[in-house]
Amino acid sequence: MGKKRSEITRRDFLKKAALGAAAVAAGAYGLKRLLDAPRLPTVSDESYKTAELGPHSVEASHYVSLGDNVRCGLCPNSCTLGLEQRGICRARVNKGGRLYSLVWGNPAAVHLDPVEKKPLFHFHPGSTAYSIGTAGCNLRCMNCQNWQISQSPPEETDNSDLMPDAVVANALREGAKSIAYTYNEPTVFYEYMVATSKLGRERGLTNIWVSNGYIEDSPLEELTQVIDAAHIDLKSFSDDTYMKLNAGKLQPVLETLKHLKRKDVWFEVIHLVVPTWTDDLGMFKEMVGWLKSNIGPDYPLHISRFFPQYKLTKLPPTPTDYLESARKAAMDGGLRYVYVGNVPELGLEDTICPKCGKVVVGRRGYTIAENNVVGGACRFCGESIAGRWE
Repeated sequence: MGKKRSEITRRDFLKKAALGAAAVAAGAYGLKRLLDAPRLPTVSDESYKTAELGPHSVEASHYVSLGDNVRCGLCPNSCTLGLEQRGICRARVNKGGRLYSLVWGNPAAVHLDPVEKKPLFHFHPGSTAYSIGTAGCNLRCMNCQNWQISQSPPEETDNSDLMPDAVVANALREGAKSIAYTYNEPTVFYEYMVATSKLGRERGLTNIWVSNGYIEDSPLEELTQVIDAAHIDLKSFSDDTYMKLNAGKLQPVLETLKHLKRKDVWFEVIHLVVPTWTDDLGMFKEMVGWLKSNIGPDYPLHISRFFPQYKLTKLPPTPTDYLESARKAAMDGGLRYVYVGNVPELGLEDTICPKCGKVVVGRRGYTIAENNVVGGACRFCGESIAGRWE
């Protein structure tokens, strides 16, 4: 079957606008897209020579000494660093043959957020999460929403002095149920996240990891001992797209999802639909099939609308007809909880009981309008609703 006329028109127009010589501006953007497309960065791209150790530095975990050099074992980038070199994340440096984190107790963003904003829809709805993030990221997404901090070293961000015990104290004072590690990629501030999570657990707080899932197995194993929930960004289902759009690889993220399931950590998956990059419905259906077969039907999938950001400001927002088609494809593919985000007018953020079809959690933006989950089950028919509700 051929594609719908509207889809062909939109895609063809964007490609011609990017590559055609008829319009100077469009041609310039096409060239810029080719030049700006990320590749797997090399350590030399980020070899800042001025890092000084101080109160916000701590020796890193998960690395191997190689004489004067070190090899980081935190994420699949596996940066091998000479003296004074930083990793791709910009936040880890080799000093004297030892690897140090430069973002210990040094967040660049601190907020009290609804847990629905993460987004997590099946994890203590209506609660708040004390949320922190630092500078740095291990990917180079061209559509990044927080590039001001994620694509900067800590010297270039406006930071707070907030050690793990202070994070926990603030979260309790604010009445938060959880601490969320978010905004940039939390794997970059791994030591800070793990230490804070342990203290938070001791004081009755839960911990949320909002991540791109780009992490090695050993640090993930340690992390799953102290986190309670995760939001994982599955950016596409193509290695080629991951490389060009995000400067990463697909398989490590898929392994993270399987690992979280094995460890019984609650997680929800988000997939941002970027026009001309990840709006291939065939590829989307492949992703849905993988999710159903490998992690099952009960972990929510959030399909999110793209708005022009960072290096992709010439693209349009994701068409709503595609988002509705993708949601239908995911439901037809066997996923029970599929949401569409960033389009409130569609009204596709309520949790629907898969048995009786009634609304069990109604949402209006980040506000819970009704909650009909009782003891983890639908109030109306008794069907179990996957999640962490109590």
